Amino acid sequence: MSAVAPSRTVTPTDPSPRRRTALDWRIRFGVLSLIWGFSFLLIKVGTEGYAPFQVTLGRLVFGTAVLALAMAVKRERLPRGARTWGHVTVAALLLNALPFSLFAYSELTIPSTLAGICNATSPLWGMALSLVALSEDRPTRRRVAGLGLGFLGVLTVLGAWQGFHGLDATGTAMALLASLSYPIGWIYVRRTLVGSGHSHLSMTGAQLLLATVQLAFVTPLFTSVPSRFPLVPLLAVAALGTLGTGLAVLIQYGLVAEVGPTTAQMVTYFIPVIATAAGVAILGESLTWSTPVGAVVVLLGAALTQAGARR
Repeated sequence: MSAVAPSRTVTPTDPSPRRRTALDWRIRFGVLSLIWGFSFLLIKVGTEGYAPFQVTLGRLVFGTAVLALAMAVKRERLPRGARTWGHVTVAALLLNALPFSLFAYSELTIPSTLAGICNATSPLWGMALSLVALSEDRPTRRRVAGLGLGFLGVLTVLGAWQGFHGLDATGTAMALLASLSYPIGWIYVRRTLVGSGHSHLSMTGAQLLLATVQLAFVTPLFTSVPSRFPLVPLLAVAALGTLGTGLAVLIQYGLVAEVGPTTAQMVTYFIPVIATAAGVAILGESLTWSTPVGAVVVLLGAALTQAGARR
């Protein structure tokens, strides 16, 4: 498993035979890019009617329901063993509960476009962390250059030359921490769960279930039951969970099985483009020249960090 893959869930423990489905993989790739790209818009709309923890809990409930249905259809069972469940609990926190919540809170004060671009820094954080945590990931000049270029792009997006004027520091920091949480989780999974013998669908179902339980405990402590249930934000949360969390995971798994993780993870580079376009066109968010230019630099840097990386 790559430490900087775009997956939000535990990856398969054993190589799956590549298979083809009736729908061409390029179409599914495009659908996955759209789903994850629009996720940041859906988070923004959801937080207009509900507290961030409520948005995250709803997202996980709907996502878990999709995975439960898929497991029932394929007659998959949840993994067994206290050790496995302990590690999956940590993975659920780092890959779902924590980053989903941080993104939801960040979009209270920053545009969905900026949140989507911050998400694109995950491969950069992952590359930097893997050089320290994973002995098999060796630095190369190209990858180190990509790391530097990527963070230069981040500074461009944030407008560092003008003292980060007009930028909400707390919201931006939350989005960047959410992006950092993913590679930390991937590295943890790589060290603890790879080779456990359980299927991808089984592990993913367990992970989303545990993340849902975690949010079910946390949410009542920091929020109260809504006095009303506005329809549009509720539909946004339902779409975020059903499509952006449940269906997207299943599509990604199919892509990895058919075309391999290297090709499947290229979806990462389309997400900020779609998130930016959706935020500007639908939500009317403002866009300065530094945002798209910096985003391109971030993506170029992220692409370079993947050059020659072990899969």
